[in-house]
Amino acid sequence: MFFSTFAFYSKKMHATTPLRTVQVMRYILALREGGSLPALADADDGFKYVVKFRGAGHQEKALIAELLGGEIARLLGFKIPELVYAELDEAFGRTEGDEEIQDLLQGSQGLNLALHFLSGAINYDPLVMEVDAETASEIVWLDALITNVDRTFKNTNMLMWHKELWLIDHGASFFFHHSWVNWEKHALSPFAFIKDHVLLPQASQLAAADAKFKNMLTEEALRTIVNLIPDAWLVSPDESETPDSMREVYAQFLIRRVAHSEIFVKEAQDARKTLI
Repeated sequence: MFFSTFAFYSKKMHATTPLRTVQVMRYILALREGGSLPALADADDGFKYVVKFRGAGHQEKALIAELLGGEIARLLGFKIPELVYAELDEAFGRTEGDEEIQDLLQGSQGLNLALHFLSGAINYDPLVMEVDAETASEIVWLDALITNVDRTFKNTNMLMWHKELWLIDHGASFFFHHSWVNWEKHALSPFAFIKDHVLLPQASQLAAADAKFKNMLTEEALRTIVNLIPDAWLVSPDESETPDSMREVYAQFLIRRVAHSEIFVKEAQDARKTLI
C-alpha cells in the first residue's frame, strides 16, 4: 500500500475527538503503490497529508472503513495518525498531467479523508522488529473486530516512528459493506482471514485483550465514532436507506460484534495453534 513508502505526522489525539476539516491547497505527489491512488498534499493549516479520495476504486466505503477503523483504534489506545476531513474544490489538481489522476480528482470534489504525514517513519518489518505479546494480541483483536483483511506479511500497515509502533491504513476493513447484505450474519462471523495476520504468532494474550477492550467499547463510544461518518459518504446502494439508517447498521454491526467477541477470539486462538 502507499504507506509502505511514505510516513505520516500526527498530533496527539484522544478518541472520539471531532475531526478537523482542512482545505487541500497543493497536490504534491501521487502515491502509486496502492490501487486507490492516494496523494501527498499540502493543506491550509500548513501540514502535509496523505489524502484518500472518494473517487477511488472503493469510493466512499474505503473512507468510512478508514475513519471507523482508525478512530476505534485510537479509542483503544493505539497510536494513529490524526484523521481529518479534507475538502477538494473543483480546481484542485488541474495541472496534473496524468489523465487517470485527473479523473480521480474530478470525481473526488467535496469531502475526502486525509492522514497527517509522519516524517521519518519506517515500515514495520516483521523479520527484524519485535512486538510484545500484549501489543500483538491487542492489534489482532482490533483487526478481528473490524474485519481488517490487510495487516499481513505483504502489507503490514504499521510504522515505527520515534521507536513507537503506529497503525495505519484501515480502508480494507468492514468488508461486509461492499455488498450491504446479511450484515447481521457478518457481525457474528469468526473472521477466518485472521489466520493471515502478521502478528498472530505473537498474539498469546488474546483472552486478556478481549476482557480489556470489551469494557472500553461501550455502545455510547461506538455510536459516537459512527456518528463521525458524513452524510455525503453514506450512499445507499439502491436509494432505499437514509444516512441515519446506514449509520445504524454500522453501529449495530459493531455493538453485536463486541458483544459476541468470543466468536472471533476463538477463531484467532485456533488459527494461532496451527502456527506454533
